[in-house]
Amino acid sequence: MGALAGARLLPLHSTPFSGPRRPVFVYNNWSAYDELSDNVVQTETLAMRELNELIRLKKKGVQMDYYVMDAFWFDKYGGYRTWHKEHWPNGPDKWLKACHDNKILPGMWFSSNLIATHDGRFLEPVPEWQDSVATDPNILCLFDGGYLRHLAQTLQQWYDKGVRLFKFDFAYFEAVTPAAKNKFTKEEIEEKNKVAFMTMLQTFRRHNNDVLITGYNGFGGNMENTFTPFSKVEKIDARWLDTFDTLYSGDPRFSDTPMMNIWRSQDNYSDHMVRQFQYNGLPLRRIDSCAFMIGTTGTCYYRGHHAWKGMLLLELARGGWMNVYHGNLELLTDEDAAWFSKAQQMYHPLQKLDAITTFGAIPGTDQPYGFKGTGAGGALYTIVNPGQDITTLTLTSDNHPTRILYADSGFIPVIKEGRLTLGAEQLVVIGAGEYTAAQYTLGTDKDIRIPLTQQKLTASFTPTGHNTIEGEVQPMAGKDIRILLQQFGGDGFPYRSWGGAPPDGKKMDALIRIVVRQKEKTLSTHVEYDKMIWSGLSWAAAEIPVDAIDINIPLNITCYSAGKDPLRLEARVYAVSY
Repeated sequence: MGALAGARLLPLHSTPFSGPRRPVFVYNNWSAYDELSDNVVQTETLAMRELNELIRLKKKGVQMDYYVMDAFWFDKYGGYRTWHKEHWPNGPDKWLKACHDNKILPGMWFSSNLIATHDGRFLEPVPEWQDSVATDPNILCLFDGGYLRHLAQTLQQWYDKGVRLFKFDFAYFEAVTPAAKNKFTKEEIEEKNKVAFMTMLQTFRRHNNDVLITGYNGFGGNMENTFTPFSKVEKIDARWLDTFDTLYSGDPRFSDTPMMNIWRSQDNYSDHMVRQFQYNGLPLRRIDSCAFMIGTTGTCYYRGHHAWKGMLLLELARGGWMNVYHGNLELLTDEDAAWFSKAQQMYHPLQKLDAITTFGAIPGTDQPYGFKGTGAGGALYTIVNPGQDITTLTLTSDNHPTRILYADSGFIPVIKEGRLTLGAEQLVVIGAGEYTAAQYTLGTDKDIRIPLTQQKLTASFTPTGHNTIEGEVQPMAGKDIRILLQQFGGDGFPYRSWGGAPPDGKKMDALIRIVVRQKEKTLSTHVEYDKMIWSGLSWAAAEIPVDAIDINIPLNITCYSAGKDPLRLEARVYAVSY
């Protein structure tokens, strides 16, 4: 018998409370710890440290409405009702009280129905779940047995303790019990699981209409790559919009657009995913880009807070009403907090108006694109050039005056006669109308340096072995050399190599390599992709500084991939100056 027999699934798009009622700002402590792609565990000490940092930032003007306790807060044997007894020996009451005292709403993470990873079970079925264990014992059936009924009661218990945001992850709708397996087709099983889960959450919302419910992995959307054109093959079921307030568009990872600055490639991934989810029918305000992630763990590639300003601006500019900030808040200084607050105050009114639109190319095509927020007296344009050419595009500013408010350092963008020129891989924020006032100036980010000049060089590469190509190019006086390498599979699409996760994984520069020689001398190269990347990478990028090059000797460039399958490698070479 179903866990919620007799409950009613509301008709499509009729739920009056679905979708955030306003833009919200959420701190999530994932990436301050990481128990999936690293070995840093969540503890009460860590969680309370981040709460204290959150309170510090709030006092400096940063808006934060929620604190979400992400995965593995729970005891393995507690059925989501008991906190991890070793890491939280006194339970969550201290955290819950501190949130309440500081006007922060608590949130909690739940696995929808997965109870194990490749390392084994992180949850053991409590007695009430036993008759929901599926034929695959690592997942639980949602329409048969007692799991979903017990979960609904558990959610209510946490709501009654003050929890107001519920994050659901890892949904597997193929789960079926041995008793039900032969009664339904594969399609019927998936539909029954979906409807049961939707009904439970909609019923929970009707009884607690001030909750936020967010959906993560398992609820649709292709998040693996940034190929174009967009596809609706993995269509997002529109009924989830009547269940969740927002759907996320993928954990931060790197796009298939090769870039020298690896963090801009990560920005490009999230921009591309938001555009893809928009293409699949989601309003921008319902898309959680999940893109702001600072931290010292493997899940964020040990990023620290490098290039965080551009990451924040794009998180705000995309128009989502679920603004989520992950990781180690102690990395942000009080001075950083002031800048953070200023950026929020600029974009927040535009988010509230639901007046943000997308324009330009699809982000994965190497062509400029952006987000425009329109207010009564002007507009903010947040523009990215993901390609390797200095480019110019026309601004539709409705005859308002315009001014550059922010840009990556190095190349100085220029607006002339309504046209913006910006450098390779550059992010620029433009104010129009009232936003040209000096109070909106955001300055530059020294973490990202854009070349002042960039010129593609003639270079012919020839296959010389398994997944190996070689080429030669003549260096230019006074110029660094930038080399971009891409690898493609037999289907013609970019092919990602995986080296595993920390601490035992391989760094990507050991799997996709660029080696530059002059005669017998191997030249030193600057790379930023030399990381353990749990999500894989389909490209490499390297620069040789001008002072390492003998201008009179051609550069011999060897590119190769450690992939076992035959791959097509393509390389491009540029002369750049800073």
